[in-house]
Amino acid sequence: MSKKRKACLAIVLYFASAKEPKRRRWAKEWYLKREEFTSENLLRELKLSEPRDYQNFLRMNNDSFNELLEMISPIITKQDTVMRKVISPTERLATTLRFLATGRSFEDLKFSTAIAPQTISSIILETCEAMITKLQEYIQLPKNSEGWSAVAKGFESKWNFPHCIGAVDGKHIAVQKPKGSGSQYYNYKHFFSLVLMAVVDSNYEFIMVDVGANGRMSDGAVITNTKFGQLLEKGELNIPPPKIMPNSNYQLPFVFVGDEAFALKDNFMKPFPQRNLTREERVFNYRLSRARRIVENTFGILVSRFRLLLTTINLSPEKVQRIVLACCYLHNFLRRKIKDQYSDISKCNNFDDPQNDVNIEHPQLHCLQPLRGRNASISAKNIRLKFCDYFNNEGKVTWQENII
Repeated sequence: MSKKRKACLAIVLYFASAKEPKRRRWAKEWYLKREEFTSENLLRELKLSEPRDYQNFLRMNNDSFNELLEMISPIITKQDTVMRKVISPTERLATTLRFLATGRSFEDLKFSTAIAPQTISSIILETCEAMITKLQEYIQLPKNSEGWSAVAKGFESKWNFPHCIGAVDGKHIAVQKPKGSGSQYYNYKHFFSLVLMAVVDSNYEFIMVDVGANGRMSDGAVITNTKFGQLLEKGELNIPPPKIMPNSNYQLPFVFVGDEAFALKDNFMKPFPQRNLTREERVFNYRLSRARRIVENTFGILVSRFRLLLTTINLSPEKVQRIVLACCYLHNFLRRKIKDQYSDISKCNNFDDPQNDVNIEHPQLHCLQPLRGRNASISAKNIRLKFCDYFNNEGKVTWQENII
């Protein structure tokens, strides 16, 4: 046999013995049976037989779920194709809410939703964007002096702090180290984070939220870099001018309140330093603490309902920002729609007995680093002294006599 014939025979034998290449699958078989395994069937059963479990699953009742679904459906609805049937808006919203409520990974959620992890990722981000877009009216700074005065009346009647127009605080949201970021997001608590900065009214609702500052950023810079901080610095928030305090001749400005992490300013009050406090200063600190603690309690309510915020989120900072914002918008939406079912704050509402005040801030949500060595203006210090004098004289309340 010639060499040429031998070569041809070898080639024929090679291809004859070669295995047929493995064909790629369009989808896993059990994904194709999604209608059988999807959590939509579970939700349907829970709604009919166990309403409380249904509400726990979604963190809202059926009426609120349907209202939210109706609002965002035009944005998240997709069209069926010849290749596949789309995932319904109901499934998209339910999957997103379950992710926010539990913090489960996309890989874990695929088993309860019968949706591929990559698709779950897209669904959650699209749905969060839709909620932020449609719930814009639920988080807004007051636009005029009348709006700020209404906020101040709430703090005066509920928390005994006249002229307070908001409690301010920031918390660290833990994230996986972003690629190529070095130590940019590494905070003083020794983990990587983004900062959630918020202003809250007396009713445990956000009136301003800002997410995205890296955890390494200094505390003063965090609030300065927000739109709220810039408007406050420029005097463009339409805050009412100073007015006479109730039952007195004191004329004092309207102020925000915060803890030691912030700078003392004419329109921003913080506690007296803890060393060598007089009794009058302790009274002021406690009165301020009752108002300031509302923002801490609001964070506590938020993370108890959306436990994703207690995990280390393994997404890019941009995606984390949108997801955390969606949680804040949902918080206000549910506080107004189902306040009593969404959060039980009855233990925090004992207005007349400081011994029974309850702080429901979650310990895993770390606060900002206290400021060190920053001197306030003489004007700001004088305003704080006037508030202190007022709280110990014309503005005192009966229960503060128990403060030692």
